[in-house]
Amino acid sequence: MNATSLNGLQVCPPAATRIFLLRHGEVAGHGEPRYNGQQDVPLTERGRQQYRQLVGRLRDRPVRAVYSSDLSRCAEGAAMLAETYGLQPVTLRQLREIHAGAWEGRPWRELQERYPRQWQARLDDIVHYRIPGGETLLEALNRARTALEELLFRHRGQEVVLVSHGGINRLLLLDALGASLERVFSLSQFYGCLNIVDYRSLNSATVHLCNG
Repeated sequence: MNATSLNGLQVCPPAATRIFLLRHGEVAGHGEPRYNGQQDVPLTERGRQQYRQLVGRLRDRPVRAVYSSDLSRCAEGAAMLAETYGLQPVTLRQLREIHAGAWEGRPWRELQERYPRQWQARLDDIVHYRIPGGETLLEALNRARTALEELLFRHRGQEVVLVSHGGINRLLLLDALGASLERVFSLSQFYGCLNIVDYRSLNSATVHLCNG
């Protein structure tokens, strides 16, 4: 199965829930790394085109529900995907990006220059460090996991689209693999990418595709 074709993917096993986990499309300000966090940053036209490509890739799948973060960069794409299946998308606040508190909207370069000790402290304890006014990676995973657990219960034996953010996707993928959250920078999540995970339960998953 390559990045453009899902022809080799079999139907979802009846005892599992298949999650098509998407990262939102490209956003304004993408040229300089920054923490967008829970700010409502708009899509670029290229970001919308990336969603249209995802619509084409997933068009023939028997998707039964579409969920997304309630931030517009996810909700806009979820609406496009849901229309393909004649569904109404459901937005969930629990799927928002990791809250970066006082660092939201600020370029990494600026943060490294103005707050070198805090920047290093976060790198030294990436899982538990709390940016002022924000949340830890562990807290972000727990809220996203709570939402995911409800989806798995509700959609057993079904295929579901879930549109979220780069940070949250990385945490959910590491959790599905049973890997430490310390490896959060070991996974790439490009704008408009597709991940495919089959869940037999919240603690038993198979990752079929990552950053595809």
